[in-house]
Amino acid sequence: MGRCAIVSAAASGIGRVIAETLAQAGASVEICDVDQKKIAEVNNRDIGVRASYCNLEKPDEVESFFKEAIERLGRVDILVNNAGIAGPIETAETMTLGAWNQTIAINLTSHFLLARLAAPLMRQVGGGAIVNISSTAGLEGYALRSPYNASKWGVIGLSKSLAKELGPSHIRVNVICPGLVEGERIERVIAETAAKEAIEPAEMRARLLAESSLGIGVLPDDIAAMTLFLTSDAGKRMSGHVFIVDADAM
Repeated sequence: MGRCAIVSAAASGIGRVIAETLAQAGASVEICDVDQKKIAEVNNRDIGVRASYCNLEKPDEVESFFKEAIERLGRVDILVNNAGIAGPIETAETMTLGAWNQTIAINLTSHFLLARLAAPLMRQVGGGAIVNISSTAGLEGYALRSPYNASKWGVIGLSKSLAKELGPSHIRVNVICPGLVEGERIERVIAETAAKEAIEPAEMRARLLAESSLGIGVLPDDIAAMTLFLTSDAGKRMSGHVFIVDADAM
């Protein structure tokens, strides 16, 4: 690949697999995260990925991280906005404004900030590829998840707009909407949602998996494979589109 990539919130989970997949394909990769232990784990592995601390809720930290990443990379060809938190699992009437704002800041505003920083540099080198990670929650509504839903719908709207704005500069923008992705975060969401509905986590998991015609969840590798396709020459005519990876659960 021989390109330079920046991936947000990528010291674990989907982001880490995306970063490692891009590195294995030949990209030089810079990532950020807030988990210092996971950051150290990434930096202790010689895999072509360098991790730095950045709280994506804070615009000044986003700008500092990006500036330092560019100083090391020299350019940016690929941006993957992977940042996302589950947010509060409660009704709109009971959640705090702070919880709403935090979810929107990380899940949506950080995508906007990094895309805005990356676009002019991509333009300088003749183009690039931006992949924004949304969710199937950006295509439908979930009870008790209003800020998460709003942020993920927002990612799609932002991406559609950016694709139109940046297309003339040969910068492609696409969205990936994962379904239930196996990992620590979905287990926490399942446990919290099950508690709200007064059922066992196993029953909640079974309900969610039953929505898939394949009866399975999605792996981080599935999202990474789609990201690699969309950021490679194989996806050079893909822009402005939403790609659902959910094992046919919608």
